[in-house]
Amino acid sequence: MQTVRRAQPDILLPIRPVAPIRSLLRRLGIAVGIIVLIALVTWIGRDGYSDADGNGVSLLDSVYYSTVTVTTTGYGDIAPITPGTRAWTTFLVTPLRVLFLIVLVGTTLEVLTERYRVALAENRWRRRVKEHTIVVGYGAKGHGAVDSLIATGTPADHVVVIDAAANVVQEARARGLTVVLGDATRTTVLQQAMVERARAVVVTCNRDDTATLVTLTARELNPRATIVAAVREAENDHLLRESGASTVVVSSEAAGRLLGLATSQPSAVEVLEDLIVAGRGMQLVERPVRTDEIGGPPRTSADELPVAVVRDGERIAFDDERGHVLRTGDIVVTLQRESH
Repeated sequence: MQTVRRAQPDILLPIRPVAPIRSLLRRLGIAVGIIVLIALVTWIGRDGYSDADGNGVSLLDSVYYSTVTVTTTGYGDIAPITPGTRAWTTFLVTPLRVLFLIVLVGTTLEVLTERYRVALAENRWRRRVKEHTIVVGYGAKGHGAVDSLIATGTPADHVVVIDAAANVVQEARARGLTVVLGDATRTTVLQQAMVERARAVVVTCNRDDTATLVTLTARELNPRATIVAAVREAENDHLLRESGASTVVVSSEAAGRLLGLATSQPSAVEVLEDLIVAGRGMQLVERPVRTDEIGGPPRTSADELPVAVVRDGERIAFDDERGHVLRTGDIVVTLQRESH
């Protein structure tokens, strides 16, 4: 599947989450400010208002008039009687009254409705999500893992990203991915990502000790999932496997070998990049042995070149004679053109 690139990238401004209590207190402060402003305007122009008791408008009366005005109660005991105060009421007090209702009622209801919508969407997602892939870490390796998953046919809504950096996960959300913001070494964070229902977990942490802990926790929560982990140092490979990783990729060693190879055989490295980078033209695909291949070598065609055979968990290279006679249950690894 070909990645669609936009001519103009989306601009995502930073999102600063505000706590519900702080948000409500801020709106309450604006509402109180509106009441105080109307009360001051009324007090300053008190000679232009009539009071039902005939004693004139005091400061307390001004505050009282302001509160019953902005709440649209309107008892009518205090009213503007001069053209000036009526103009103030028309062009200042009435807009402030509308603003008060928007701030205190409309906006609050909107916030509550939005929070209910988000909570409802989360509950719906929890009920239906299963056989998804979790990618822990959305740095360069995690981003590449997601690219590869989507390029090989995994729908974006079947990928869940876990990362502790709020600014990083916004990019993942913009791609249509579900994101869990938190530390994946914590059991509760992995449970939020529904790891117990996941098909696979891809661990791309920057530290090997963190990757080991994440792998160990994920394996404990889901014994059947395929766990693929990246490790920086080859000496930590066995730690990841002992922790439950199905496959371990030594990232620093692989990068080092490519760098060294590129100095003498740059064309060979370009071919490897074709295989590594999603959407570059070639891909490695594993498939079960076909019925007509049993007892003989893997079939070769213009679109498919066998490169290895996996038998009982053991990889058999293309130049090994055992791979020339296929058996039931074998997995054939082939080099194919990437489908678009």
